[in-house]
Order: sequence, then structure tokens, then C-alpha cells
Amino acid sequence: MKISVVIPNWNGEKLVKKNLPEVIAVLPKDTEVIVVDDGSTDSSVNLLKKLQPKLGFKLVVNGRNLGFLKTCNKAAKLVKGDLLMLLNTDVIPQRGFLEPVLDHFKDEKVFAVSFNESKYGWAKIWWRGGFIHIGDGGQNKKPHITAWGSGGSAVFRKSIWKKLGGFDPIYHPFYWEDFDIGFRAWTNGYKIIWEPKALVEHKHEASTSKLNPLYVNLIKERNQLLFIWKNISNPLWRFSNIFGIGLRIFMGPNYIKVVIAALKQYRQFGKPKTEKIISAREVVSFFK
Repeated sequence: MKISVVIPNWNGEKLVKKNLPEVIAVLPKDTEVIVVDDGSTDSSVNLLKKLQPKLGFKLVVNGRNLGFLKTCNKAAKLVKGDLLMLLNTDVIPQRGFLEPVLDHFKDEKVFAVSFNESKYGWAKIWWRGGFIHIGDGGQNKKPHITAWGSGGSAVFRKSIWKKLGGFDPIYHPFYWEDFDIGFRAWTNGYKIIWEPKALVEHKHEASTSKLNPLYVNLIKERNQLLFIWKNISNPLWRFSNIFGIGLRIFMGPNYIKVVIAALKQYRQFGKPKTEKIISAREVVSFFK
């Protein structure tokens, strides 16, 4: 199976200069690598143009900043490979990381394989207090099912990605989009694996760290609500979510800003129709 690598960049000149040569060095020579600059205002584009002849990647430059989600969806339509690897500019794979990942795709039901970032293991999810929560399941010596494939360090089967419609734009500009497509894959009968031998170093220096933390937190909490409203249909869980929202507003009145932001986004995009083979409650039970 052919693999294509997409590396989104936004004002990551220093990361690109430091990490991109290392990343390409550990990939098979015939790998298609596409770097998408998302309207950077630093010297990223000039640097990428200088590196391009030597490193042999394809460069796509967005005329304006589209955000992580839209950039990934745009790039996914350009790749030629059967598999799509999404890699952040602050993630450096170790040599030999790809072989164990590719083995999993012999199973046609595997939608994605997430890499091992060392500090974190497979991803777990649970329902509590009217909200769905995400967390670290811990390290494991053997491959383990995981709730989603990381949008910055995982490989996705392009045919299923296309069937699921890619990242849902309701989560624009970032956060929860990778969990959402992973969850939808699970409810459609596919599976996602965390591979311990696919070692990568994630330095957590991505572009979101440059943004106002209050804004980033608002988007995270807004998108948590959007995920629930979009994917959870169980009447008991829906009722508990309403109660949970009320409790959060009572405990911290500023949470009303999150609710308003979520309502505005939800009304703009609406609730997409998604086929489900497995219920959301059953998917959550996989990770207890």
C-alpha cells in the first residue's frame, strides 16, 4: 500500500528547519510528502522553497489561513497514496516506526493507526456527569484499540476517510475533529489501533501554543459540546448533558459563553446524518 504524508505548517519556521529533514530521512524514499503552509506570516514559505529541491517534498501554499481542520481536508484530496499520514511539525518519527503500522492495514476494518508518543499510550473515553471525557489509557507492550487516531501523529486509510467525509468542519478551526472522525469510524464498524512500536517524539511546540490560551480553551469546551450534540442520541445521556451544562453554568457563569459559541456553530453547520452500525454507548464501553 502506498502512503502519503501531509505536514500542515503555520508560522512554524523554526520547527520546519529543525525537524523536516529528520522526518523525511526516516521515510521510505518513494513516499509522497506534502507540506501545506497555512497562510504563515513568518518566513516559513521562503524556507520551504529553499528546502524543497533538496528534500523532494511537494509544497502547497494556502493564500490565507484556513485553520488546521480545513488544511488537512484540503490536503487529503490531493494525496495519491492509499494511506494518509498526518504529522505535526513538532513530531519526529524514529527510524523503523512505519513497518509495524503498515501491518495493521492488512485488516480491511482498520481505519487508522496511532503512533506511540512515549509519554502517552492508547486513548480511552468515558461518560460522566453529562459529558464525554477523553484520557490516556497508558502504555502497553502490545497493540491496543484506541478511541481515535491523533490528527498530528497517525495514519488513516484514505478510502474510509473519504467515506466518512474527512474532518467535520463544525469543529473549525481545531480540536476534537480527530476524535470525532475516529468515533464515527467506530460507530460504522471500523477500528483504530495504537501501535507501541511506532515510536515518535512529540515536542508539543505546535502552532496552537502561540494562541491566546483563553481562546484555545473556549474552542476545546465548545467542541466538546458539539461532539455530544452531534454524536450522542441516547435519551438518558442527552438528559444528563442538559443537567451537566446547567451545573457548569451554576459553578462558573462564564461557561455560558461556551454554550452560546456551541449553539452558534451548531446552527451554522447543522447535525449531519451519519450511518451507525454500533451505538455510541457501546463504543464507549469498548474503552472501560
